[in-house]
Amino acid sequence: MKTIAKLGASTLVIIVLLFSCKKADSTSTADIADYKTTADSTAISSSAAVVDKNSKQKFIRTADIKFKVKNVVKSTYAIENATQKFGGFVTYTNLQSTIHDQLKTKISQDSTLETTKYTVENNITIRVPNTQLDTVIKTIAKQIDFLDFRVIKADDVSLKLLANQLSQKRSASTEKRVEKAIDAKGKKINDIIEAENTLANQKESNDNNTIENLSLQDQVNFSTITLQLYQNETIRQEIMESKKDSAAYKPNLGIQIIDSLKTGWYILEAIFVFLVNLWPFILIGFGGFLIYKKYIKKQ
Repeated sequence: MKTIAKLGASTLVIIVLLFSCKKADSTSTADIADYKTTADSTAISSSAAVVDKNSKQKFIRTADIKFKVKNVVKSTYAIENATQKFGGFVTYTNLQSTIHDQLKTKISQDSTLETTKYTVENNITIRVPNTQLDTVIKTIAKQIDFLDFRVIKADDVSLKLLANQLSQKRSASTEKRVEKAIDAKGKKINDIIEAENTLANQKESNDNNTIENLSLQDQVNFSTITLQLYQNETIRQEIMESKKDSAAYKPNLGIQIIDSLKTGWYILEAIFVFLVNLWPFILIGFGGFLIYKKYIKKQ
């Protein structure tokens, strides 16, 4: 009895140890998965994507990210929904499949197994409010299975905006002086024409500075994110109906004999019709033969 009790106790200890090991393994796997997700989110996040509301500087922020996903189509929908949710919009998307290999295997008399190896990828360009750039990037990170690279840039355009504004002020001042000179009396026509040309150039320069400032301000307000998504090679198999060759549609021997007899009869009819069409020549020839036989042969 003591021996049985010892064996039972040993078995119980072994079972407890095995259960503890399995639990530890599952916990370790879960920790690794959580760490991977956290690492991916941290990897593509950057201080360049954070906006300081109190700063007077103007930054154009852009992000360029390439990564692998589980399913390109599902991730595309998730990214598009997140973009709309945070006040952005999609400016470009190119979802396509590339076939690498295609094999057809005949598995029965009327069935063929078609095996296709292909990859799916998508290039997406989105624009989001600059205050939401970091949030959108972290949301996109949830789709990452493997990160190839991420590049985030923040270009300071404060001085460029200021330079354009100062240039606009100078142009406005010059325009007023030129307009006064044009309105002044006693000027020669050549001077007026030259002043008009100068005024037109000043206005064009002012317009160009205005348009450039609007473009820069738009890029400051909305950051641009360029994404390259791809997934592992996928294998698709489909059973298709086999195409019959021409021999399968060939008629039997009896039908071929009947068709041959019909064809021969049609040929005979055609020859007869052809000869009937030649009756004038036949008549002339027959008449000539009779004349030859009656007169020329007797002489």
